[in-house]
Amino acid sequence: MGLLSLGRKPLKIGLIGLGKIAVDQHIPSIRGNKNLELVAGCSPHARPEGVQAYKDMDAMMSAHPEIEAIAICTPPQIRHEIARQVIDIGRHVFLEKPPAATLGEAESIKAMAAAKGVSLLASWHSRFAPAVEAAREWIAARELRSVTIHWKENVRQWHPGQRWIFEAGGMGVFDPGINSLSILTRILPDAVMVKKADLHTPVNCQAPIQVELDMLSESGVPIRAEYDFLQEGVQTWSIYVESKSFEKLTLSMGGAGLEIDGKTIAQPKEAEYPGLYKHFYELIKKGESDADFSPLRIVADAMLLGRRIDAPEYIE
Repeated sequence: MGLLSLGRKPLKIGLIGLGKIAVDQHIPSIRGNKNLELVAGCSPHARPEGVQAYKDMDAMMSAHPEIEAIAICTPPQIRHEIARQVIDIGRHVFLEKPPAATLGEAESIKAMAAAKGVSLLASWHSRFAPAVEAAREWIAARELRSVTIHWKENVRQWHPGQRWIFEAGGMGVFDPGINSLSILTRILPDAVMVKKADLHTPVNCQAPIQVELDMLSESGVPIRAEYDFLQEGVQTWSIYVESKSFEKLTLSMGGAGLEIDGKTIAQPKEAEYPGLYKHFYELIKKGESDADFSPLRIVADAMLLGRRIDAPEYIE
């Protein structure tokens, strides 16, 4: 496809997968960007209102060969093969998170995109939460004592009927938890290593529903993460940072809220997916890619090192 001409607008986009995340985030974000045009989508069954939908990618591309870039919004277990097909026909690729079911598949997609000369975005929407960059700047000026993550939500509320999330490759509670890891690997200046993981896995599932994770940064900062997919009442998506001089920073609401030493710091309106699509457009214009898999590597390391603990059967 080559570089996108600076004077050529809009970028024509297709969607593969028309489920909840596509309807809630991708479709409105594309339509809200004057540089982008949502041409069509494809799904075996879903037919969102106002979207020209086809049963599969072949049918979509046959009807709309003008599509230049494709966002893949399917469950991660099938993304590698779909990404290969998209790259083979020379279209730019936007991968919903997590980028693939395994680190090997993600690296394969990255290599295929580089060989074909198309832009690839492994999207981490939480990195575009409004308080993340301010937290990164605060941390860069300090030595840290500790980092604690509490990422606790109700799977029945946020993922109703999505049984794939507890299948092999679905990641279980790491599906939302990887959002915290995408923020962590953005705001810390050095790499993060897994030291211990307790993976509480329902006896009728293949992926954990609760996790306690102990990590360490290369500079020696201890990091504790607690993930819970059975949280009732108040849902929590927070990261707590303490400096060696006992200053405290809290990122709350998945990175939308920021508090420093007890004082709330005003942030702009949340715009995670619009930010991602703006970034995707700029990457294509420059002929570049953004494929950082460090959050997925942490999950993979936790699975390798972790201790599986039987949990009660999960019944939706």
